[in-house]
Amino acid sequence: MYKNIAGNKRNTVFIMIGFVVLISAISALFAWYFDNWYVLAWMLGFSIIYAIIQYFAASKIAVSMLGAKKIEKKDNPRLYNAVENLSITSGLPMPDVYIMEDPAPNAFASGRDPEHALVCATTGLIDIMDDKELTAVMAHEMSHVKNYDIRVSTIVFGLVCVIGFIADIGWRMVYYSGRRRNSESSSPIGLLIILAASILAPIIASIAQMAVSRQREYLADSSAVMLTRYPEGMISALKKLESHAQPMKHQNPAAEAMFISSPLKKRSLNNLFSTHPPIEKRIERLENAKFKF
Repeated sequence: MYKNIAGNKRNTVFIMIGFVVLISAISALFAWYFDNWYVLAWMLGFSIIYAIIQYFAASKIAVSMLGAKKIEKKDNPRLYNAVENLSITSGLPMPDVYIMEDPAPNAFASGRDPEHALVCATTGLIDIMDDKELTAVMAHEMSHVKNYDIRVSTIVFGLVCVIGFIADIGWRMVYYSGRRRNSESSSPIGLLIILAASILAPIIASIAQMAVSRQREYLADSSAVMLTRYPEGMISALKKLESHAQPMKHQNPAAEAMFISSPLKKRSLNNLFSTHPPIEKRIERLENAKFKF
């Protein structure tokens, strides 16, 4: 467990460095195409400033984008008490508790560390889960907090957002500037390189998102069982998540890895590009290990 936490802290540094390097590479391509190296300086400066802002504000940005609302105990005692009891049991600081008005059952955790964490559940999740299942799901999210998964997933969320934004803005710059240029001054090779970079950069960011997510879901499932000492609760909750799965109304692909199950429409190719392992495999792992907890 402690090895995993230390690894997550190191991964946060590597991801932020990789984020700056990737933005710099994209910026250098645009600077080369426009023959204006101020573009590189501007985009590099933007990426550094954004990385700092992202570290401190990403969780608030995420809940704002997803339409989640902070609650107090009086607003939903059942959810709040479940989180509060888990906070006491785990020895973690009490996180902020949020609810999303969405019929799709789901939940997520975010923040840069346990002292600045939040957990969120959808109304759909609260409605279909009994008390033990709801506790198991929130134990899964509290495990993400304890394991520092929230820091990595939050940084990756920001990375995916800004990579897509930079690629889109850069391509628009090329498109509109190209319309003002004559055909002789435009470089078809340069255009192809810029187009390739604009397409590949978000894909690279999504692959990074997948790489940091799948194994952490398995770990959070196991950690939740260790926290509640009730494997059947987590297994039953996962079965309900699978049987009641539906796309969320408030979808943001950049935030997919933050949720306990994918909030997006199911994909083809056997979920090859999903940030989450199949729920049936998660259930199978818990079934095989439930007598070992």
